Formats: sequence, C-alpha cells, structure tokens
Amino acid sequence: MLNPNLDEIQLNKQEYERYSRHLILPEVGLEGQKRLKAASVLCIGTGGLGSPLLLYLAAAGVGRIGIVDDDVVDHSNLQRQVIHGTSWVGKPKIESAKNRILEINPFCQVDLYETRISSKNAIEIATPYDIVIDGTDNFPTRYLMNDVCVLLNKPNVYGSIFRFEGQATVFNYEGGPNYRDLYPEPPPPGMVPSCAEGGVLGVLCGVVGSIQATEAIKIILGQGTTLSGRLLLYNALEMTFRQLKLRPNPVRPVIEKLIDYEQFCGIPQAKAQEASQQTQIPEMTVAELKELIDSGAKDFVLLDVRNPNEYQICQIPGSVLVPLPDIEHGAGVAKVKELVNGHRLIAHCKMGGRSAKALGILKEAGIEGINVKGGITAWSEEVDPSVPQY
Repeated sequence: MLNPNLDEIQLNKQEYERYSRHLILPEVGLEGQKRLKAASVLCIGTGGLGSPLLLYLAAAGVGRIGIVDDDVVDHSNLQRQVIHGTSWVGKPKIESAKNRILEINPFCQVDLYETRISSKNAIEIATPYDIVIDGTDNFPTRYLMNDVCVLLNKPNVYGSIFRFEGQATVFNYEGGPNYRDLYPEPPPPGMVPSCAEGGVLGVLCGVVGSIQATEAIKIILGQGTTLSGRLLLYNALEMTFRQLKLRPNPVRPVIEKLIDYEQFCGIPQAKAQEASQQTQIPEMTVAELKELIDSGAKDFVLLDVRNPNEYQICQIPGSVLVPLPDIEHGAGVAKVKELVNGHRLIAHCKMGGRSAKALGILKEAGIEGINVKGGITAWSEEVDPSVPQY
C-alpha cells in the first residue's frame, strides 16, 4: 500500500458523484478514493494492454497518469487498442490517449513522454511515479523497466499477450520476485513471434489490461491480495485461468545499474546476421516482379512463404503457398524442389524477412532463389492498391 498525505487531498462535489459507486464500497470509501487521487502511475505503451488499463485507471480516479510511447495510431491498431479512434489514425498515440482519458475524467493529470524509453531516460521518467505498468511487447523494454523498478524500488505491474493467451503478475512488490526471476535470460531473437507476426485476439487485451489495472488499484488501496509471487495464465479459447508460484532466486545477479538491453537481448547480433543473410540473397523489386508477370514468362515459380490464413487474406497472382514453418521442418524443402524443377525461384512473404529466411534454408539445400523486396506489402503500396494490407 502507498502512504500519501491524505490531509491535502480533497474531493469536490462532482467527484463525490462521479466516484459514488466506489465510495459506498467499504474497501474503498472516502479514504480509498483519496488514495487513488493521490496516486501516480506510469504506463509504458498505449497499445493493446495500455489502452484498457489507462481507461480504467482514469475512470477509477487515479490522480496522475504518465504515458510513454513514440508511435502513431495505425489502422491495424484499432482492432484491439480501444483507447484510439479512427479519427486519430496517423497521429501520436499519446495525444490520442490523453484526449480519451480527459474525456472520461477531466480530473486526471496526464503527463506525456513522446519518446522511446531507454537506459538514458528511464530513471528520470519513472522516478516521480508510485507504480510502473508494463504494457510493452518486446524483451529489451521489459528487462529495462524491470531493472528500473528494482533500482527505484517501485512495483512493476506486468502483462503480456499472444494469440489467445495472456499472462499477468506484479513484480518487485514487498520483497516479491522480479521479472528476472521468471526469465533470467531472454530468448534468442526471433524465437518468440510478435503480435504483428502471430496475431492476437483483440478482446484478450481487454482482459489482461483490466487485470493489470486491478492490480495497480489494489496496491494503491492496500486491499486484497496482489499477484506478487504468482503468475496468472489466461487461455481465452479454453476460458481457463491457472497460476504458477514465483519465488525470488537467491543467486540471481544483483541489479546495480542499467545496461544496453538491446545488446543483452541479442538484437544487434541478430540484425547483423539477418543483414548478412539478405546480402547473400539476390533481390528484385515488386515493379520488376510485375513486369515479369505481365511479360507472360513461364520460366519461374513464385513462392509465398506466409501462413495459410495470411494467404487467404490476399495473394500475388500465380503464387504458390509453402509456409516457412514447413520449409524449416524439412517437408517444405522437398515440395519446393518439386515445384522448381528447373525453373527460377522467386519468393515473397509479407515484408521480405521470412522469405529471405526461407531462401537461406533452401540455399543450404541447393536451391537458389530471388527475394521480393518488401513482400506483398510493397506490392499493395506500389503495384496493386486493391490488395489489402494487414
């Protein structure tokens, strides 16, 4: 529980009416509502998780909310990032979030940090706040914010989502475990797909984000039992909740300072390896591919390595689907050999990364190919605007 000086906190007549359903709860009451008004929460990200939790924290009456995000609203965000609206597409997410928060509750103070959080600015940004909520979707930032919270002794309300599953817990609270107790080392880059690659059920974000907001409110009020020491696992398809016990690791390294988290997670090495791999694979532009198709040439095979559900959304005319996972597991290599049969091989995916990886695997099997730069996204932007982007 936080311990603010409540003598200086007053509610006006409108606030008494606004928070009336809180005030009649014995566990909240006037003192609890004053605690909410006195509290300050920093949210990292205004995406799938940040959207619902910010809405509920504002509605609950949290007095000061900080938001860190350097992204702009995109059409693809609107399926799950419910704090943003269509009219805000192309505009900064933090401005969109502030606008919506103040529509819900004009008594909130909203601080905006339109920047990418890093080792250089994280301590300064996080210091004024009582609680940090992690709404990010990448490992470097998760490790960064964990270490910031350890160094500043602040609770870290954690959540993550992927496809139909979510996780939530509270780290670094009252002597409980931190993120490094759950994940001492980051996974190899690329092993865990992002939501952009693997997809996510929109409503899942609302469930997990609401759990994060609930945990933050419980910490502020000093009520109930938090998820500290427990990892909550939610499966939306099965509609099940499970818990795993977490304990501090007595031999974990002591966090004494912030580090280069991109380096720690192997991002530069992975990018260098990917760049090296791509330089070894010939490329062609979508304009060149269009010219080749229009010429009526029959001496090539156009390979699409996306997933079947992506292929159903849109295709480049004449393409043949062999998903990257099939190629990685070997069965797809044999299929590609049958397809090629003396023809040129041209491969594409959504944006060019997966097809480059597939061609690298095929090259080791003796099959040379050309990668379509920018994939079907570039095809939609430069050749055929009727092809939907996703």
